[in-house]
Amino acid sequence: MFDELSKYKQGNFFFQATDSLVEVCNVDAHNYGLYLVYALRKGRVELVYINKSGPPEKPNDLKVSSDIADDLRENLLNGFQFGEIERKNSWPVQMMIEDIEALHIHWYVTYDQKNKDLPATMKSKILQIYQGIYGQLPRWNQT
Repeated sequence: MFDELSKYKQGNFFFQATDSLVEVCNVDAHNYGLYLVYALRKGRVELVYINKSGPPEKPNDLKVSSDIADDLRENLLNGFQFGEIERKNSWPVQMMIEDIEALHIHWYVTYDQKNKDLPATMKSKILQIYQGIYGQLPRWNQT
């Protein structure tokens, strides 16, 4: 669905509510980009969330050594969602509420030595594509 993401360094991992998100997350520190979260529930797969990591917001604004506070790994693990400061705590609770068996997280490094595509710009593009197809934002992006 999102062919424009194929050019980026990427990876994925599965997360179950009983897992440690810190242990299963295979994103290296010092990367910037976006991630897509798919929910596996009752034999179906649904894209439920699209998000980005923090800096840079402007081209050539990356300071690798000091901007790790909101890099891709940090954002995945500790970003604010569902009223909780850390996703590693809020995702298992939300998964139980929604009867989600597992999450399949796909991540993409959009800003590095090879590519200089701003995470905020790429998130906006991907959300627009999704909204154009489904007429709404992914479920977890609406809260």
